[in-house]
Amino acid sequence: MKISLIAAIGENKVIGAKGDLPWHLPDDMKFFSTTTRGHYVLMGRKNYDSIPLKFRPLPGRPNIVVTRTNQINDQHVHVVNTIEKGIQLAREAREEELFIIGGGDIYRQTIGIADKLYITHVDASPDGDTHFPEFDISEYTKTTLEHHPMDDVHNFSFTICVYDKN
Repeated sequence: MKISLIAAIGENKVIGAKGDLPWHLPDDMKFFSTTTRGHYVLMGRKNYDSIPLKFRPLPGRPNIVVTRTNQINDQHVHVVNTIEKGIQLAREAREEELFIIGGGDIYRQTIGIADKLYITHVDASPDGDTHFPEFDISEYTKTTLEHHPMDDVHNFSFTICVYDKN
């Protein structure tokens, strides 16, 4: 099973601010939805809680939430108390590509085992309290999928890239 991380990252590595995204990028959200649909997604509890109720759990994909408290009352979510148990759950379901979708601590704990990174590089350095971990770009082969300019709907320009581990 391939383990992939998917995130939108500011120039300063910011990915979140006070439990929310620091930008409004609908086309990037469409890319996220299309890319992860049909696959298991793994996230931390804070990330799960930040998803608007009408989108929880994320539709069209099995959701795995890692939490120490098991305080999630949603029968449509797989609740585990370690990342390893979440990965094993997806593996046992014969998932081909598990997507790690955040937050910062979950990314930090999984960046070393990732086979692939789907990174949206946002052309901004917003204030934020959650950051994507550093990674050695020389360990990956980068493919640029799309550049999107700032426009009436997108408050920043961005470039979607895929990094495959060498």
